[in-house]
Amino acid sequence: MVQIKTPEQIAKMREAGLVVAAIHAATREAAVPGATTRDLDEIARKVIADHGAKSNFLGYGGFPATICTSVNEVVVHGIPDGKTVLKDGDVISIDCGAIIDGWHGDAAYTAFVGTGHSQELVELSRVTEESMWAGIAAMRNGARLVDVSRAIETYIRRQPRPATGKYGIIEDYGGHGIGTEMHMDPHLLNYVSRKRGRGPKIVPGFCLAIEPMVSLGTPHTEVLADDWTVVTTDGTWSAHWEHSVALTEEGPLVLTAPDGGRAKLAELGITAAPDPASSA
Repeated sequence: MVQIKTPEQIAKMREAGLVVAAIHAATREAAVPGATTRDLDEIARKVIADHGAKSNFLGYGGFPATICTSVNEVVVHGIPDGKTVLKDGDVISIDCGAIIDGWHGDAAYTAFVGTGHSQELVELSRVTEESMWAGIAAMRNGARLVDVSRAIETYIRRQPRPATGKYGIIEDYGGHGIGTEMHMDPHLLNYVSRKRGRGPKIVPGFCLAIEPMVSLGTPHTEVLADDWTVVTTDGTWSAHWEHSVALTEEGPLVLTAPDGGRAKLAELGITAAPDPASSA
């Protein structure tokens, strides 16, 4: 069952989303050579505490940290620790969430540590991020879930191929509904699958975490012995971008973007919904 939210509930989710945005800002600044992934987790914990929020990652299914820190070939669910020291040239994806009054926010971004990154890696992150926005733009009243999947996949497939020959759209992980839980129906594929059909109709009150994960090679992954860390099977590096988005009667609201998605959606010819946080 898809949970449809009222405007008041979406406003509460926006509060949680702004906490996530604050975590992103703080961890992005701290993701420098010499920092450990545990350092980043401690920063995230402080941001959550300072905002009077709760972590929705810590303890989730036994997950032992506040954020996921996925470095290089790690696609998602990397566990922060004191041994993983960021190096010049690394790529890190940070996935995190927060809860305010029972309502969840969830978002991820990919950052470049230091300098010296190849154009191929820069383009990988750009393509992944832009495919997320293509999916957000497809979240229209009356559209179907598959339209979001198609928009993400189409954007990626239309980009010039990397030197490795292709972009791998990760198959085993995707987006999801979000609201009173972090992961809810429906599951959102980042590609079109005929087996899944068209999916539910998108209507006002529909909230999705849209999160493409793309590698420089294979779409296939495996889970390491810690039962969390997901890596590409061919060792190619990956990027991961995510925003939580609500469709309102007045258009989409990107709950985890500082400006509600207004600037980027305007570039795509879409007017973002009024931001309840701006009138608070």
